[in-house]
Amino acid sequence: MSDVLEIDIDGALATFTMNRPEKLNALSDELKEALRVNVGRINDNKDVKVVILKGAGRGFSAGADLSGPRADPISFHLDIDYKPFLTGIERSDKIWIAQVRGAAAGAAAGVAMTCDLMTMAEDAYLYMAFAAIALVPDGGNVHHLHRHLGYNKALETILEGKKLTAAECLAAGIANKVFATDDLEAQTRTWAQSLAQGAPLALAAAKRLLRKAPHLSLGEMITEEGWEQTALLKTADFQEGVQAFFEKRRPVWKGA
Repeated sequence: MSDVLEIDIDGALATFTMNRPEKLNALSDELKEALRVNVGRINDNKDVKVVILKGAGRGFSAGADLSGPRADPISFHLDIDYKPFLTGIERSDKIWIAQVRGAAAGAAAGVAMTCDLMTMAEDAYLYMAFAAIALVPDGGNVHHLHRHLGYNKALETILEGKKLTAAECLAAGIANKVFATDDLEAQTRTWAQSLAQGAPLALAAAKRLLRKAPHLSLGEMITEEGWEQTALLKTADFQEGVQAFFEKRRPVWKGA
């Protein structure tokens, strides 16, 4: 683990804290490498069910660290530095929650939106800072903005370099919950701990289905649901859930 990324594991809940508060957690080469390595490691941890991703200090992240060297083409950096940990979050069988305080700007907005769920402080925002420096969004931002806002509003947001407030993100379905700034940490953790008590195989299956949903027809999705459900019906967790239901007790999930 690097000093720029703090990792705390508490049972089924892990917390990743981007730790460059003096630079507003800008995504330096060291931080991106730490994310790449540790997203892979946490995905291999069978005990962890939910991961919170947040920034230290007053902001989530200022985005790419523009003070670093850029000798290679940006396409190289995006494929090597960003794609591995972003697709690692997307394909993970964990539920990832972005906890956004202050700004999630530039590429960091894409990082936040890549997570499965998002909580925001009332004064937090996602900032499409690219237009101000004659660039287009990267780090998955275009994909996520189009998915949530549709073509017209996504293009408007990009061309005008907008800041999407917490209230706007909540209305658009980008954010799941908005809390008072002082309550963000505790409320996000409480929610994450509650989710982590769910049946792990069902959590992972729900995530897989919803990630596929935009690319499939209704008929194709019904088939996919059937495959996932068939596998789940064969698990010990399903038997435990049924037994616990009739015995009126909390089930004990084994992830098997």
